[in-house]
Amino acid sequence: MAMLEVNNLEVFYGVIQALKGISFRVEKGEIVTLIGANGAGKTTTMQSIMGLIPIRSGSVSYEGRDITKMPCHKIVQLGMSQVPEGRRIFQELSVYDNLLMGGYVHKNMKEVKQDVEEIYEWFPRLKERKNQIAGTLSGGEQQMLAMGRAMMCKPALLMLDEPSMGLSPILVDEVFDIIKKFNKDGTTILLVEQNAGKSLAISNNAYVLENGAVSFSGTGSELMQSEEIKKAYLGG
Repeated sequence: MAMLEVNNLEVFYGVIQALKGISFRVEKGEIVTLIGANGAGKTTTMQSIMGLIPIRSGSVSYEGRDITKMPCHKIVQLGMSQVPEGRRIFQELSVYDNLLMGGYVHKNMKEVKQDVEEIYEWFPRLKERKNQIAGTLSGGEQQMLAMGRAMMCKPALLMLDEPSMGLSPILVDEVFDIIKKFNKDGTTILLVEQNAGKSLAISNNAYVLENGAVSFSGTGSELMQSEEIKKAYLGG
């Protein structure tokens, strides 16, 4: 049984069909990547899985449970969390308060504060800036805050949408190192990323989306060796 299974997902924006029967699986402990050009349907897929966009047909199951029509907050309570595209931190709140917002699924405030300290161990820079207004952080720091906030609910499955967007090459490397550490510590990862080279290099399996459908799939290394993928996404 896959941890996450997406079957024949179809999503519409009005009369425009955004997803055209997408199917894929994420096994426990894996890093799985969705790559594709802008408008391919990657973010829509993520938002559909998390219950943020209604699904016209198809199904999504998490650890054998159908979550197709489940509201987002219930999905989070099951053990899934998302870092959205563009970070979407609470700009006017402090770093610390942003992290507290990520721990809303826990009712024990003592445990929440302990979780914040764990996030500070992952991201020492956030501890240095815990009282700083989040909107004044650098782009890289905001991405770390978004990732830390998502980890506050201790997800078994973490979904990241374009985590390297707008970051310098050094910070991109740092973000991917953090993703690998999360995975090594037991968190399953579903990654949407335009930096195909970086994402395929750390992925167990990957899927290429084109015009709302899966056009290629395979292991990360298989797709990196594909001449077609090299030409389209790796600059080869």
